[in-house]
Amino acid sequence: MKERHVLVIFPHPDDEAFGVSGTLAKYSSEGTPITYACLTLGEMGRNLGNPPFATRESLPVIRRKELLQAAEAIGISDLRMLGFRDKTIEFEDDRKLTTLFYDLLVELSPSLVITFYPGYSVHPDHDATGRAVVRAVKKIEKHKRPTLHCVAFSNNHEAEIGTPDVIVDVSAYSNQKIAAMKAHLSQTAWMLQDMEPKWIAGDEEALNWLYTERFWTYSYDD
Repeated sequence: MKERHVLVIFPHPDDEAFGVSGTLAKYSSEGTPITYACLTLGEMGRNLGNPPFATRESLPVIRRKELLQAAEAIGISDLRMLGFRDKTIEFEDDRKLTTLFYDLLVELSPSLVITFYPGYSVHPDHDATGRAVVRAVKKIEKHKRPTLHCVAFSNNHEAEIGTPDVIVDVSAYSNQKIAAMKAHLSQTAWMLQDMEPKWIAGDEEALNWLYTERFWTYSYDD
């Protein structure tokens, strides 16, 4: 079934590259409009390139350019930079974030929303974003709610929320996925230096990660 519109909400540049870029490239190739709402510019990111080519002062500018390049590689035409500060999303008023995301839902009427699974995505900003997205979707009448696919990767999360119920084969879009990761070079250089030789060598685990993306469909309790 073709999606009408996909809305992606993540807090940091590069959040889209690792776990969902292949899926988004697939939707884009099918002609599905994609809106990516990115809350921050990741200005507090710990990496400055490898070898370093950014400074703490230049990093926001660099990461903005990287985000634009990644969006282009994936095929995202509607990129919204929401202007929050990195590593502060967990301290934002949940009601403020919920209202912001609800307004996006009303404006775009997506059939699918992608975000982090609250409580199972490691970073406090990830969890805060996912929590507010869930609250925003729950404000919509049940029969009008979009499907909500969540990304989870915390330790032992499957013991609590089960195995992913949506598994997407993105092998046909691996080039776009790699391009999206390479666009975020200030943060991904170290990882790519480790992963690319494994992909070339045909390492099964590395290729499985590259070719497959996993989501949990969020189940509401109301």
